[in-house]
Amino acid sequence: MKSLPSYGHVRDLAARSGSVRPDDDFSIVWEVPSAAWTHLNSIKVAISGAKNLILASDPDREGEAIAWHIVEMLQQQDALRQDLMVARVVFHEITETSIKNALQAPRGIDVNLVHAYLARRALDYLIGFNISPLLWRKLPGCQSAGRVQSAALSLLCDREMEIDEFKPQEYWTIGAKLKKREQDSLVNAHLTHFDSKKLNQFSISSDTEAKSMEQKINSADFQVVGSRKTKTHRNPPTPYITSTLQQDAANKLDFATSYTMKVAQKLYEGVQLSDGKATGLITYLRTDGLHISDEAVGNIRSLIIERYGQDFASKGPRKYFRKVKNAQEAHEAIRPTNIQILPSMLVGVLDEDSLKLYTLIWSRTVACQMEPVTIELVQVDIGNAGKSIVFRSSCSRVEFPGYQAVYEDVKAGAVRYKESDALDRQEAFGILDSLKTGDSLYLGEADMKQHFTEPSPRYSEGSLVKKLEELGIGRPSTYASTLKVLKDRNYMTVKNRALHPEFRGRMVSAFLSHHFTEVTDYSFTADMENELDNVSAGLTEWKGLLRDYWTRFQSYCSRTESVHIHQVEKMLEKTYERFLFGSLPDKSRTCPSCMEGTLIFKVSRFGAGYFIGCDQHPNCKYIAKTLYGDDEKEETPQSSSVDEPKLLGVHPTSNEKVLLKNGPYGYYVQLGEDRKGSAPKRSSVSHIKDVDAITNEVALNLLRYPLTLGEHPKDGYPVMIKLGKGGYTVKHRRTMASVPKNLKPEKITMEKALELLSGKNVSHSGRPKSKLKVEEAVEAM
Repeated sequence: MKSLPSYGHVRDLAARSGSVRPDDDFSIVWEVPSAAWTHLNSIKVAISGAKNLILASDPDREGEAIAWHIVEMLQQQDALRQDLMVARVVFHEITETSIKNALQAPRGIDVNLVHAYLARRALDYLIGFNISPLLWRKLPGCQSAGRVQSAALSLLCDREMEIDEFKPQEYWTIGAKLKKREQDSLVNAHLTHFDSKKLNQFSISSDTEAKSMEQKINSADFQVVGSRKTKTHRNPPTPYITSTLQQDAANKLDFATSYTMKVAQKLYEGVQLSDGKATGLITYLRTDGLHISDEAVGNIRSLIIERYGQDFASKGPRKYFRKVKNAQEAHEAIRPTNIQILPSMLVGVLDEDSLKLYTLIWSRTVACQMEPVTIELVQVDIGNAGKSIVFRSSCSRVEFPGYQAVYEDVKAGAVRYKESDALDRQEAFGILDSLKTGDSLYLGEADMKQHFTEPSPRYSEGSLVKKLEELGIGRPSTYASTLKVLKDRNYMTVKNRALHPEFRGRMVSAFLSHHFTEVTDYSFTADMENELDNVSAGLTEWKGLLRDYWTRFQSYCSRTESVHIHQVEKMLEKTYERFLFGSLPDKSRTCPSCMEGTLIFKVSRFGAGYFIGCDQHPNCKYIAKTLYGDDEKEETPQSSSVDEPKLLGVHPTSNEKVLLKNGPYGYYVQLGEDRKGSAPKRSSVSHIKDVDAITNEVALNLLRYPLTLGEHPKDGYPVMIKLGKGGYTVKHRRTMASVPKNLKPEKITMEKALELLSGKNVSHSGRPKSKLKVEEAVEAM
């Protein structure tokens, strides 16, 4: 048997407008990347003398689609002989047993899963390739919007709006330290009742109230007025699914969601163990299922009994089911393929991060088949004679560790107290447990504390994934890519693990919420996932689903097309008024330069710039605050007003003036005067230190750029030479290469430009540096 990789998808949607055609019954235009032809030809050669073609791609929609694409492409090339048997097999772990079992149960390609894949790809394409151009025109510099990405961004921006509008509320708490005798240890307690009234969070709202209550407390005598002891159980955690693994890895290991998936993929693909065999260490990593096979449960329970004792194993096998409407195809939970491979056995075999993640998965899998933790709680009420003032003190201790025992074996994800904490807890528990009703207690001191309510915290990667999962938005395979896209688009940044939406992202979210309500509506996005699941189950016809959505979506696009950019500016100004103008010294927004105009939010006509300036432009050119410039970062203008332009000369053929001007981003040269309706040609001269030395000849040379050299031989898109703050660059679509200092730009030919673009020192504007994929262009999620 010969095994060949497909290296993912062998074809994908063509990355251009019109690749999904609603008017032609949603026909799809596919393209095959050049590298994929090599893989397809290898498969074609391999099956020329074979009897069977077994397709064993991943056990999910994407995997089913890859298998389907391969068969489709081979059929188009007449490579599938009539006597060649084509079979699809799936397995959830790369182990010898699992693969053998899969080979004994071949099936055909599941067309329902393929249709669900096609519906998702077409839907995301239609959204991406119709909204994105509108964004470019209405909000220059805002690159794209996708279905799941937009819902996630909306969550971040809604939370940021809550934080912006939050008004803290003051409240006070009163605690006390009490003891039975002079030499006894102090017991900590908090006030629960005063004047025979039960207190809530805001019952004590000022310093005056707190001090008045403190005086009465200090003059009172206290005794134990009640006590009780109870037991509670803390159940073991469920096995990991993709989202909960991402959450725990983020919270406990500080892994980004995309990095968690990268490390998990390595564990799934496997390593060479000491016995010389290569084996996968965990089951398939993209799953919504909580199920664990009976054989695996039996092995886990055997390990628990052997390692921790019979009392630690659950009374019977624990079965977990996912009771949500959006559970994907029935895959197992993420677990080790062999529970007998302890984390300690992989030290030196796995890299540090892989070992941490494997340990997290191993511990959770063992824990899910163990007994609950038994916790003993003692609670004592301490009051004055009439019980008009009551304090409460409580403490707990672990009576039986249950599943916590497994975490004592490992460092990653350990759930245990430090030894000193445990001793303090035991001592406090013993003191409270010894108190009896009627025992007199002496007040050591009362402790008043001032507090202020705080807004809901910003999402972390883990908490955002949890929220998306709760709302039914997205799928296991989409969460990591969703967050990655938001970062790559500069829609959000991560600061101390908190996700902060950038103003660029907030503008996009507001624009979509205002003009494309369904795209950012949480229930709609979740319902769409439901419909895609129904397609997977064969309950919904995929083209009918697309047709229904496209009818509504088209109307949104048509209405938004006619929206003027000034309407967008006014909408954003109203939505983010506090953010935009709250820090300005003059709350009336009067222009401090001309004293007649009003400061307003503006979208620059000359690029991806957003600023707060005077509404009397061009008579008043005052700029109070610049939000984004060419480098997509918030900037402070070099000057709040613009210098008078300097006439350098005239263009030899058009006789237009050549001007040297100073703007919020520095000096530039301009051909012609400012005029309404179209922007004059401009070029930055920030790379020239001595601006006084700029002559008409130098300016005319700079104004030649951007200069188009011609069309790229592979795709027909223009290859250009551009001039920016850092000097000259060669650009093709989103790929850019710097021109070496020793190479004059006028000497660059098309051949030289292609050589620079294929070199090592290239970058991609607005994209990650990895190979661009169609999914990134249309935000396929």
